[in-house]
Amino acid sequence: MDHYDENIKSGCQKILDKINSMSLVNLDDQQVHSLVMMREIARGVVADRERKVTKSDVISSLRYSIEKMVGASRDIIEILSRMSYEGLDDQRVQSVLRMKEIAHGIIDKQAKVATTRQDDKLGEQVRNSDDGTMDSLVLEATEISNGSIQIEELQGMMHEDDILLLEPVSSQDYGQNELYDSLLPSAPLHALVWPPNDCITLEWVQDMMFTLEQSSWKMLPSDFQRVIPTVLVDRLTDAARSILCTEQNCVEIDCQGEDTRVIVVGDIRGHFHDLLSLFKHAGVPSENQYYVFNGNYVDKGSWGVEVFLVLLAWKVLMPHRVYLLRGNHESKYCTSRYGFNKEVQTKYSDEGEYVYSKFLDCFKELPLASVIAGCVYTTHGGLFRSINVSPSHMSKRKKTRSVELGSLAELAEVKRSFVDAPSEGPNILLTDVLWSRPSKKDGLRDNADQKLGLWWGPDCTEAFLKQSNLKLIIRSHDGPDTRASCHDFGDMLSGYSVDHVGESGKLYTLFSVPEYPQYGERRYSNEGAYAILSPPDFASPSIYSFTAVERPRVDPYVNGDAEEEIDLGDPGSTQVHAHASTSAISPPQRSYPVGMSPGFDFGALGIYNAPSWSVQLPDDAGGTQVVQVPRAPVVEGLPLPPNIQEPHKAAYEYLFELVASLKHMLITRETENRARISALRNRGKKRKGKRNS
Repeated sequence: MDHYDENIKSGCQKILDKINSMSLVNLDDQQVHSLVMMREIARGVVADRERKVTKSDVISSLRYSIEKMVGASRDIIEILSRMSYEGLDDQRVQSVLRMKEIAHGIIDKQAKVATTRQDDKLGEQVRNSDDGTMDSLVLEATEISNGSIQIEELQGMMHEDDILLLEPVSSQDYGQNELYDSLLPSAPLHALVWPPNDCITLEWVQDMMFTLEQSSWKMLPSDFQRVIPTVLVDRLTDAARSILCTEQNCVEIDCQGEDTRVIVVGDIRGHFHDLLSLFKHAGVPSENQYYVFNGNYVDKGSWGVEVFLVLLAWKVLMPHRVYLLRGNHESKYCTSRYGFNKEVQTKYSDEGEYVYSKFLDCFKELPLASVIAGCVYTTHGGLFRSINVSPSHMSKRKKTRSVELGSLAELAEVKRSFVDAPSEGPNILLTDVLWSRPSKKDGLRDNADQKLGLWWGPDCTEAFLKQSNLKLIIRSHDGPDTRASCHDFGDMLSGYSVDHVGESGKLYTLFSVPEYPQYGERRYSNEGAYAILSPPDFASPSIYSFTAVERPRVDPYVNGDAEEEIDLGDPGSTQVHAHASTSAISPPQRSYPVGMSPGFDFGALGIYNAPSWSVQLPDDAGGTQVVQVPRAPVVEGLPLPPNIQEPHKAAYEYLFELVASLKHMLITRETENRARISALRNRGKKRKGKRNS
């Protein structure tokens, strides 16, 4: 019987190998479906899988094949984009460009089917090239383009019900966490559908994470709503708000239990891929594993939408295991200035304003702080003032209230439903909690330069811990950029810093974005970090640092002329008062005069920071201003020779136009300056002549 089984397995293995080696060229839908069914049956025999092959197995396998096809097409585009056209004649260059066009068509699922005869002719055109790489590229492109005949038809075979019923398949790529691995689906990209019974499942959340991760690599931001439609954002944000609005300003997390632990996470700043990496390192939320996020989910990173949607999904799935606190960037002011609003508009186009308003509505409902196991206080910014200062504490000379330390009881009374933190009034505690920073100097004082939040010293940390019967504070808000000139505190290059140590406990700052910032010329090779709190002593955290993972290249959503919202200098400390570099800000956005937007994609040449038509020049007030370069009336060097091929031809024309315009602008400004100086001199001579007469 064993020998018989081995023969069966051996035969099925041969069938499996044979089908895997076959091409899909000229096969119709039914033949492809039958082959895949046979392959899955054979795979089940070889793997000793007892259950029957289902329709879902076949659909999943078909999707996997399509996903490989699209992935291969992206690889081809990347290879072709890096290739030099030097030494190729016009016919071969056109063949290479045709391959790129075919690959782009497959990715967009709009590829037109090329006949075998046409593709064979395409292959012959390049087969005789000097190096052998061209031949293999053409053959691969030909196979893909012929196989792509199945894409649209196969998509038609996949119904939403099938998508939701697919069993998740583990992936070796995510082997660091078994639970995470076992839940990752293998299906290609599809539009997520809100569960018909309004009941989010663990599989649905994991499918969402996988789909968003894949779409970040395989889709343009403008196509984002194809996988996360507006209706889903609508349902998810409404479901999350209905939970968040019931939570207190300071949520109490009772997590006693031998196997229980709490993961505290700092700023994420739109770094979606690093969030997924954190989940792989620490494990996803579960019955015994709580998560507390300290805010700043969006801005200054390209995937704030993905980050916030995934965290909302976890919140809806596990409302008493996942806690989302508010950061200073969860506001209209910050998100309008530092990228998130623009990100939403890019990803949702005409519906961007509506989606953005849904996110703002969620921001207003986020709690402000947490108390974990009765001994650990977490928040985004830090401590806050008391609004119940008695008349005896009023300054007689200025008739203003002095700043005194607030209590948890006062924090509980704050109205938090402001889209922007108030700078004055009874709810200014909201601003303090989100914006305040620690100092090495004792006392509590307004941040006069920043005009938002407070500076508080070690004595305030000690007093707050003692009056609240706490042992530890974990806050966030500061990364390596803000600590670059603060020599009194840790540099945050390991993702955390111990800022105050007192008799009652400690103050930690936690930052969870490795290799920050995403944009800008200066990059800190910092690690991100998260804290694990475990029984019996939750107040003695274990800090784990992790490095950045690879992430796609995207254009920034932050304008280059934006300034950092903070002033790093604490006038009461010994830190250096040099203003920090605006390294978290991206290079300037490309700005073109009317009629001069390039008619091609610089990314096709591997250039992701094309020269801008705006320059920063000194102004009359001693500062600088951004000036758009006017188009020159005459351009030297054009027209170009006819043997220069696209897209290089368009790039050269664009650069010649820009150089000529810069030259024209400099000559014009110099002429105007000379005329102005001459006029001033003539005016002075006339005045001198009048005085002499």
